[in-house]
Amino acid sequence: MFYINTGEDPTLERHFKGHRDTITSVDLNPNMKQIATGSMDSCLMVWNMKAQMRAYRFVGHKDAVMSVQFSPSGHLVASASRDKTVRLWVPSVKGESTVFKAHTGTVRSVNFSSDGQSLVTASDDKTVKVWAVHRQRFLFSLNQHINWVRCAKFSPDGRLIVSAGDDKTIKIWDKTSRDCIHSFYEHGGYVSYVDFHPSGTCIAAASSDNTVKVWDIRMNKLLQHYQVHTAVVNGLSFHPSGNYLITASNDSTLKILDLLEGRLLYTLHGHQGPATCVAFSRAGDYFASGGSDEQVMVWKTNFDAADYEEVLRSQQRATSVNGAVQSGERQSRSSLRASSRSRGAESSEGVDFSDIPLSHVEKRSVSQTRPSQVPKDTSVSSPTSRQQQPQDNGVPAALASTLEHIVCQLDVLTQTVAILEQRLTLTEDKLRECIDNQQMITLQLRTSK
Repeated sequence: MFYINTGEDPTLERHFKGHRDTITSVDLNPNMKQIATGSMDSCLMVWNMKAQMRAYRFVGHKDAVMSVQFSPSGHLVASASRDKTVRLWVPSVKGESTVFKAHTGTVRSVNFSSDGQSLVTASDDKTVKVWAVHRQRFLFSLNQHINWVRCAKFSPDGRLIVSAGDDKTIKIWDKTSRDCIHSFYEHGGYVSYVDFHPSGTCIAAASSDNTVKVWDIRMNKLLQHYQVHTAVVNGLSFHPSGNYLITASNDSTLKILDLLEGRLLYTLHGHQGPATCVAFSRAGDYFASGGSDEQVMVWKTNFDAADYEEVLRSQQRATSVNGAVQSGERQSRSSLRASSRSRGAESSEGVDFSDIPLSHVEKRSVSQTRPSQVPKDTSVSSPTSRQQQPQDNGVPAALASTLEHIVCQLDVLTQTVAILEQRLTLTEDKLRECIDNQQMITLQLRTSK
């Protein structure tokens, strides 16, 4: 199981104040030299991480800036506004921008594809729109939402789009066919924010029902359900490793969730009023948050760097299980899925999420819930090499080899069950489609008579 040990608590590194109203969105430049923020004061600001360098205030939108994001290269910033437009800015002294117009309502969300070639936007006009960045033109709309759309994001590979809004639904779209391939309806309030897991296999959503939910989009199954906030959850961000999720809420807190353990890890206090947005840096070593107190806060994650590098190496390393080659990323997905099954109840109402105050940070007792030792190398050796391994911690090599074999068999069974579930879902969908077609034919026959 992939894991990142935490060396220290997250610490507040810097804070900026320059906006004149609530901060609505925050993003960190891939090179960590700049931070972009949008605000209800109609301005986009770009802050320099070097202490002596001044911030840039970009004026152009005629109403509140609802969302901002750096392009993958960091050379552009996109902004979405209540003035119904999207703008592309060059984050320099000149502050030049290009205007995109097609929406007929407030544009609440803007997101670049991973290759930087496309933008997806979400609007109060109930549509999701896709744009070509370099040709600077509108491409097409996705139209099945029946209320305001608050958020839309590309999948890491750019083939899917996820959207969510005030109709309490989350929709997965195929970008090529432009079809809605699945809808999730589990939230009891509007969905304020949604995003893809770095693996592209899961999504997480934040809602006005005070919950955060995580789904597997291959199986269309709810994996985890967190009720850790006491007010509307406004935003969230996945750590690049995929092992952690950070959330921002109207209860003034940021919370870091351990997705592999299925539990609350940290509660951070800093904002005086609702925390409206949060985002990890591309490397995961920092995150930034904004709030109604008009402050931008930059936090150092303090995840152990050596362990994090090992996780990244492990995710790229192929492992051999019963002759089948699986990537580290696939094993990470299996870990997340297995964790949700075994510990899913821990993130529901039955868990005591009471924390121990530690100045800005509240941290649960790690010794009670975290395994004392976490393997840093997830590669699986061949049966021959296992037999040659010496005894470790008093465990005979033969017994260790047998246990590893059992674990491998369980992993194969888990994957087999997952495939069967997927086939069952496809069969159910086909059956439902046949029933719908039959009903339609029956209705047409009755009408013709």
